[in-house]
Amino acid sequence: MNLKQDYREEFGVTNKMAVPKVTKIVLNIGLKEAVHDKGVLEKAMEQLTIIAGQKPKVTRAKISIANFKVREGDVVGLAATLRGKRMNDFMTKLFTIVLPRVRDFQGVSATAFDGRNNYSLGLSEQIVFPEIDFAKIDRVRGLEITFVTTAKNAQETRKLLELLGMPFIKS
Repeated sequence: MNLKQDYREEFGVTNKMAVPKVTKIVLNIGLKEAVHDKGVLEKAMEQLTIIAGQKPKVTRAKISIANFKVREGDVVGLAATLRGKRMNDFMTKLFTIVLPRVRDFQGVSATAFDGRNNYSLGLSEQIVFPEIDFAKIDRVRGLEITFVTTAKNAQETRKLLELLGMPFIKS
């Protein structure tokens, strides 16, 4: 595989099994309005199912927060974890079709790495995905995408994602 060879040459990795990889992709949608309207949950679940290709998990509040009018156990969002073939298909679709459709797209931020060498990307509209039908959209919602990797630092994670096709901002 050319990806592994390029990575090994740049970082001086001798063992091909030591090359980091993307282990999973997690898709999240926050649904603060689902506390008051149960229909929102069904519509958002349908849309995330279409985007991810699998049924998402309902996430619930762990604690009550009076200022946000959230009680313990209330629905606060949806999450779908992609692995294997679905993950690879989603990555290809995201890099080649979805990100170029984002309005005024210059590239993704090069600073969105967390302390555990994962990369998070936020989309403000779910309608950039080609599977979503505009007529069935009740409300435009944001979507968070997290790439979980086995890399040792942010530099290795960035190079891995670049080799996979992630369009970072040119600096």
